[in-house]
Amino acid sequence: MVELDDGRARLVLAPENGAAIARYDALVIGSAPVALLKPGDGTGASGCQLLVPWSNRISGGGFTFDGSFHAVEPNVPGEAFPIHGDGFQKPWRLASRSDTEAELVLEDGAIGPYRYSASVTYALQDGALDACLTVENRAGMRLPYGLGFHPWFPRGDTTTLKAKAKRVWLEDERHLPVGVVPVSEHPGWDFERHIPLPLDWVNNAFDGWDCRASIAQLEDGIKITLSASPELGVYILYSPSPDAGFFCLEPVSHVVDAHHGEGLTVLDDGETMSAGMSLDWEVMETD
Repeated sequence: MVELDDGRARLVLAPENGAAIARYDALVIGSAPVALLKPGDGTGASGCQLLVPWSNRISGGGFTFDGSFHAVEPNVPGEAFPIHGDGFQKPWRLASRSDTEAELVLEDGAIGPYRYSASVTYALQDGALDACLTVENRAGMRLPYGLGFHPWFPRGDTTTLKAKAKRVWLEDERHLPVGVVPVSEHPGWDFERHIPLPLDWVNNAFDGWDCRASIAQLEDGIKITLSASPELGVYILYSPSPDAGFFCLEPVSHVVDAHHGEGLTVLDDGETMSAGMSLDWEVMETD
């Protein structure tokens, strides 16, 4: 584990576990540290994973691009489709670090047709976290790429979310998209203002997003602000149930199964793409 601390927040990174964030804690004066992300070891339902060289599922056993079919095998036990690439499954090398910044590097990304390198920088400043993820195509051919971040937030009885979007993609029982509708058709998923998370299962992509979200953890008296770079114009909300103890709001560059649709970024061999996410927090005022 690699620990960063700027006096207002503490960040714990797990290079061996996909360069994931294992902990991100607010150091609130006069109280115990507050977990802004669900703490763990950076695997499973904890911290924040990196999504590279794509986000979410690919159906059909692979995808066709430039006239060739590229097979991609499932990579997670229990999942019928390959999901989230392989960056989160590989050890990364710590390239540099200071008390408040770290860079980690992956040289041997390889899943399906993809051969790539990637790097991520994490930096704390006045308690806020900035993360920037970059991928370079090393496959020797053009391929479509995507990026994203997969943070797991604590969910309590009084957690509320604001994340304005225009459309929501509906999913089938395989967690694949079956069409897109205006968010207004599902008022319980319309997070234009702070509202509680739905009581039922949600695992949907939202687009037409302004790349900002706000999470109020009323029990902790903390509000978290998530900002994403323009490349991450979609968020996926995963919230299985009120008693799960977590929910995920994932800023990503494309919708689910985009290899059979659109939204991926085509990179020539040697080309790169980058995307960033910032998390900030503040103590909420009380009456």
